[in-house]
Amino acid sequence: MKSTRRMKRMARNHSKKIPGMSLTSLMDVFTILVFFLLVNSGSEVLEPPKKITLPDSVVETKPRETATIVVSDEGVIVQGEMVTTMAEVVAAQGETIAPVTERLQAIKGAVIGASTKAVAESTEVTILSHKTIPFKVLRKIMSSCTYAGYDKISLAVLQKAKQG
Repeated sequence: MKSTRRMKRMARNHSKKIPGMSLTSLMDVFTILVFFLLVNSGSEVLEPPKKITLPDSVVETKPRETATIVVSDEGVIVQGEMVTTMAEVVAAQGETIAPVTERLQAIKGAVIGASTKAVAESTEVTILSHKTIPFKVLRKIMSSCTYAGYDKISLAVLQKAKQG
């Protein structure tokens, strides 16, 4: 068959190639995704107050989001709220400290957002205690935690380099 000018023109116009996929926008999306994951993948680091010196330990696991209790020479702070003084804790009769138990039970019932939901639903508590606090005081605080329904109790320590 003889090819005419019209057939050549139609063949030329219809043989346009489909443009390839642009990788620039795809790379932009992946770059943003990587930065987002890097920023949000960090675990929570519990910063003890300046007045508290934590004991040292070699620890492998990272802390989870839990209710926190800070025990210093002045008093006991549960989730950022001062609940009792150290003199009241030492003078308290019995194995539990009522203000600590009441505050922990109030935390279980108070859910404001997604961050407090994890703390409220957890049965775990982390105690940040100065290393000079006597164990009998810590035992009373741990008993109060157990009485309030917190059955997993962790003591915060400073992580030091692995030995050996």
